[in-house]
Amino acid sequence: MKDIAIRPAWTIQDADGAALSMRLIELLVQVHGQGSLLMAAKRLGLSYRHAWDLVRQGEAQFGAPLLHMERGKGSTLTELGEKIVWADHRIHARLKPSLDSLASELAAELGRALRESAPLLRLHASHGFAIERLVQRLRQDGLRSELTYGNCATAAAAVHDGECDVAGFHLPIGPMQDTVLAHYAQWLAGEELTVIDIATRRQGLMVRAGNPKEVFALADLQREDVRFINRQAGSGTRLLLEALLRAGGIPAGTIAGFEHGEYTHAAVAAYVASGMADVGFGVETPARQFKLDFVPLASERYFLLCRTALLATPVLQQVLDVLRHPAFRQELAALPGYDGLNAGQTLKLQDAFPALGCAS
Repeated sequence: MKDIAIRPAWTIQDADGAALSMRLIELLVQVHGQGSLLMAAKRLGLSYRHAWDLVRQGEAQFGAPLLHMERGKGSTLTELGEKIVWADHRIHARLKPSLDSLASELAAELGRALRESAPLLRLHASHGFAIERLVQRLRQDGLRSELTYGNCATAAAAVHDGECDVAGFHLPIGPMQDTVLAHYAQWLAGEELTVIDIATRRQGLMVRAGNPKEVFALADLQREDVRFINRQAGSGTRLLLEALLRAGGIPAGTIAGFEHGEYTHAAVAAYVASGMADVGFGVETPARQFKLDFVPLASERYFLLCRTALLATPVLQQVLDVLRHPAFRQELAALPGYDGLNAGQTLKLQDAFPALGCAS
């Protein structure tokens, strides 16, 4: 089995074609994380002198400083340096699911060309941190996967049309469940499908550290001084938010930035952390990764769906073995806002979601 990794690379060019060193961008990201040019250089395997040369070259190209140095206090980025770092964070956060999907597709094509006979799991899923961990663990255990990230609607269509073995979904727990579920009923109602639990997770408001705008509820998003960043139209997270707004009698049109959407939870968090918005809506994990505060508003169930007839196959049994292993459940529990206590539990679709029986 051959793994393919695709990572985004970007730079900044002058009109004459002179480009900023991509190594400098990596260095600034490490300075932001380490608080020290010396430690950043060590993390990248650079000499301190080489690191300084990169900084000076970049400052000469911009005609502006990138670092502040204070004896005994380490290194801090200037506003320009911060903008470059957050641009890098946003690029990686926005593109990672798409690049992971493409890498998985290419690896599967290579496997077919090499006549690899190892079992292949075809997975179409809404992106999330638990599903990332599951795919990584399965790969470590030698199970090849052809992974496609999309929204819950495309995952529902894929399992309905037989284009995948398992589909990854998330639905709110509680009164919003049936409202959101209705969007997928046309693909799921009447099908012989089984639900495989992975985790529960928390969705809510991501706000700057210390919550300087004092955003504590959805109604606060209507204030004129609050800038919001949403998820893209059609995503399950945006459907949840729209349902919560309707339940609270809050018109979406009263929220500045509501129509501006990012394609991942991490991209929303990076957008807020970079100062481009005051608040976003998404899961807790990336909020904590980007040192944001988090206001929980809803809990969700993230699960897999498969045709019941496939449940006894070796591939699906391997998936269940991983989900039920205590080490994997602990790995899920380490993700902020996630709980993998019921990982690997199975239920018939109509038993898990009785409302679908009424829709068939």
